[in-house]
Amino acid sequence: MSLIPIRSRHGRHRATDKVTALEDDNRRLLRQLFGAIGAIAALKAKLADSRTKQADAEMKVVALDADVYELTAERDHLAETVAVLRRRFAAELAADANATAVTVPASVRDTTAVDDQATHPIDVRPLWDALGIRATPGNTSPAHIPPAA
Repeated sequence: MSLIPIRSRHGRHRATDKVTALEDDNRRLLRQLFGAIGAIAALKAKLADSRTKQADAEMKVVALDADVYELTAERDHLAETVAVLRRRFAAELAADANATAVTVPASVRDTTAVDDQATHPIDVRPLWDALGIRATPGNTSPAHIPPAA
């Protein structure tokens, strides 16, 4: 006969329950670990892709910078050439411009035709003046009709 009284197992934790709980925690942590490993692998792939794209972009920038340098040098050379040619042919250019100048007399509209008569100036005055209406002192209402004068 046992000297320890039998107590109900309700509310008590047994070692096997603790082992089961720890095994469940272990499985949960392993799932998290494998998920994290997958996420890290995806991020590493994205990082590698980003670095590749950055390297390509930097190579394009270097190539475009070289193109800009070459085109700037060519533009400067052509500007110098144009300046030299303008100085060399300035007299010929001026003579040609004077010889081929377009001169037109001042334009005068012919209004002799009946259907093309000039119109008279339009009378632009305030409506009060055009209709001969005088405002009465002390009244500014637009609906007010002053007495006939």
